[in-house]
Amino acid sequence: MSWAAHDLEPYVFQRKLGIGVAIVPLLIGSYSPDILTKWFVYGIDVFGVHLQASDPAQFHRGWPGVGFTHSLLFGVALAWLVYLLTKSKVWAVSFLLGNWAHDVSDIGDTLGTMLLFPFSTHLVSLGAWAYAGQTGRLTDAAAYFSGFGGIWDAFWLVCALLSWRVLTSDYFRKVILPADPVVMGRLMRRYPEDLVLVLYRAMFFYGFARLVAWMIWAHIVHDYPFDLSWGGPHWVEAAGR
Repeated sequence: MSWAAHDLEPYVFQRKLGIGVAIVPLLIGSYSPDILTKWFVYGIDVFGVHLQASDPAQFHRGWPGVGFTHSLLFGVALAWLVYLLTKSKVWAVSFLLGNWAHDVSDIGDTLGTMLLFPFSTHLVSLGAWAYAGQTGRLTDAAAYFSGFGGIWDAFWLVCALLSWRVLTSDYFRKVILPADPVVMGRLMRRYPEDLVLVLYRAMFFYGFARLVAWMIWAHIVHDYPFDLSWGGPHWVEAAGR
């Protein structure tokens, strides 16, 4: 799994592809594989009852489970639904790009994703960093930002910073509004431009802050050791390794 990369990738794509994509469906697509299921991986307490998958890794990425949410064909199905609802090719293509970026990013960990489901339940994995979702959110974060996962997020942060013009008000007026007149145009008609700009930039800065905050938490507040060996860090029990 990735952390800040899913927040930053859409802005990089927006900068590279310009008016051909729209930022809102890019972001929704980027979050879509995990948006309804990640809470059950880490667990949640409801009225004193702890709800969590008995096998979080299997639930998250496998079959049976919701691993199909990380497949390319599932992204196509959702993008087709987006097109039926919006009648917008830009929204459908943007959603699909964000969804596929998430799916492909997640093959970097030791568990991988069922990219070719339903034709295959094989988990495609590069095994670069440890999948530790089954250990809980905090340990998972510490492991991710102690290995190549943190490098992956840092790569996307550099790409995002190099694409900084995507955050300017001039880019917003010339590209973002024409690309998505329905959502962004409606927001502009109802709210001041400065507020809409804050909303537009929010996930960029959230991704940046997320990466920095977790790095500080893992390596300054706590003393988790870095392990940049392939598949690391090896001090955590990683699924699929």
